[in-house]
Amino acid sequence: MATVRICLCGDEGTGKSSLITSLVKDVFVTNKIQPVLPQITIPPSIGTPENVTTTIVDTSALPQERTNLDKEIRKSNVILLVYSDHYSYERVALWWLPHFRSLGVNVPVVLCANKSDLSTNINTEQVVEDEMLPVMAEFKEIDSCIRTSAREHHNINEVFFLCQKAVTDPIAPLFDSKESCLKPACVSALERVFYLCDKDQDGYLSDKEVYDFQTKCFGKSLQEEDLDNIKQAISKYSASAVTPKGVTQEGFILLNKIFAEKGRHETIWIILRTFHYSNSLSLHSSFLHPKFDVPANISAELSPAGYRFFVDLFLLFDKDNDGGLSPSEFTSLFAATPGLPSTWSDSATDFPSSTIRNEAGFITLQGWLAQWSMTTFFSPKTTLAYLAYLGYDPPDRQTTSALHLTKPRKRNHRGKKLAKTERNVLLAYILGAPGSGKSSLLDAFLSRPFSPTYHPTIKPRTAVNSVELPGGKQCTLILEELGELEPAILENSAKLAAADILVYTYDSSDPESFAYILQLRSQYTYLDQMPSLYIAMKADMDKSTQRGDVQPEEYTSSSGMAKPLHVSVTWGSISEVFVHVAEAALWPGGALPKGMEGEEEVDWVRWWVVGGAVVAVGAAVAGIWKRATRD
Repeated sequence: MATVRICLCGDEGTGKSSLITSLVKDVFVTNKIQPVLPQITIPPSIGTPENVTTTIVDTSALPQERTNLDKEIRKSNVILLVYSDHYSYERVALWWLPHFRSLGVNVPVVLCANKSDLSTNINTEQVVEDEMLPVMAEFKEIDSCIRTSAREHHNINEVFFLCQKAVTDPIAPLFDSKESCLKPACVSALERVFYLCDKDQDGYLSDKEVYDFQTKCFGKSLQEEDLDNIKQAISKYSASAVTPKGVTQEGFILLNKIFAEKGRHETIWIILRTFHYSNSLSLHSSFLHPKFDVPANISAELSPAGYRFFVDLFLLFDKDNDGGLSPSEFTSLFAATPGLPSTWSDSATDFPSSTIRNEAGFITLQGWLAQWSMTTFFSPKTTLAYLAYLGYDPPDRQTTSALHLTKPRKRNHRGKKLAKTERNVLLAYILGAPGSGKSSLLDAFLSRPFSPTYHPTIKPRTAVNSVELPGGKQCTLILEELGELEPAILENSAKLAAADILVYTYDSSDPESFAYILQLRSQYTYLDQMPSLYIAMKADMDKSTQRGDVQPEEYTSSSGMAKPLHVSVTWGSISEVFVHVAEAALWPGGALPKGMEGEEEVDWVRWWVVGGAVVAVGAAVAGIWKRATRD
């Protein structure tokens, strides 16, 4: 609930106290009232905007009350500055407004010409033009101005309503009265609103899109006659603001400029708040970053609603229907955002080379969805923020509905066959000696042509793509080559726990290649607890006997694991390898060394033994305590 604190200022005798009593009692009080009224608080239920509590503070301009006056001015959210004659009007610009500035306060000021009943021969337009506009031009802190009469109860509710609106719907962030234009931040926000309402992205708001916009923002339909009037009004400012196709972005901005010029800035705020903007003209943090915690051993994935949103977004911006997003289409798609997610440009991801592209180098729908699946896996908060930027706004206004959490992953299950991992996005770390073919495997995963030139991988590299499993079901597989960060990642328990499977590669034509894997597993013995798959690369070349005490086939057989897959990235069947990787990650039981599945049972036995000992000790202590109390 918002709170608005209004401080009434002005010379003695201008009628400040009478304005307050007229508001509270709804009539003019003819009896003499005390010079300074006590503070009053008006709850939202009494003629105030929804969810706004209003506190009204009366002040005195007497010199001996200066300390209290300054204190109340500093505490206020808005100042109602009252004058009633020529002398008090002159003091507005000569003393009051400079005094506010000297106190360092930065709050809106509503200028009030009170006792309008004493100037019956002067109309409001003349007062505004002769008195108020010159002061407003000099002092930008003046939010609005109004003529009132406490005696005739004229504009009493309205003046306090203006004060409330000066706080809840401030004009200052929206409109530059000196330049008579909307401020850049406001224009930028409204351009994004136009972008989101232009559902077909043709650059115009059709009549249907305007009707939908009206219903979304104001909760009521717009009559055809009213729409025609709106079009005529903005057409007077610019001939290009309205076309047969609809209202242009220029016309939409002009319409809001007209609202600001006519003092209807609350209308602009209704629009902006409907699209989750705060008073600082930035998207609300709670909208960009809603609470979404991912517990350990659980991952985040796109829900069906999230997938549907990203599919629709891709199809909407693929204007030429070529199945890929060209650079211009990609730029248009991200126009309402700060740009590409920072996680997409880091060294490991290096978008768009991390996912599927067509022959022209444009990201495909398959690659687009895979990229967002990977983003959600590694950084769900990034996905949630971009869902907000891109216009995902379901009826419940909760962007978290586009994501869901997986069930906890079970590594071991007390000696029984491991259950299927309930995940659709799987992470595999690719490990192996330099030159064993890790990078070529990632290239093949992304359907990139084989290059015989060897380029050592220094920084981590990631590739993501969808994999179709037997039966037609698809999952998203992330392959990550660790580069020089391999030791740091393998020693990081959180990083290691994130992986669903480890894929060990070795060059079957190099007799020294498999020794690297043996050394790695000897150095990091806990890798035995991770599901693993072995791949013998470069099977199109002559096979070499690996130097060492054990050959790859013997090593895997002795561990009760599947023998290495012999593959070559030059073979057309290379795609089958990724199906094997995905299946091993989904059903990890067959990818663990023999005996590992029973380890959890041993742990349970150990905990039962410890638990029994604790119970026995507890019973003994209880018996001793009872005997002691009896003695």
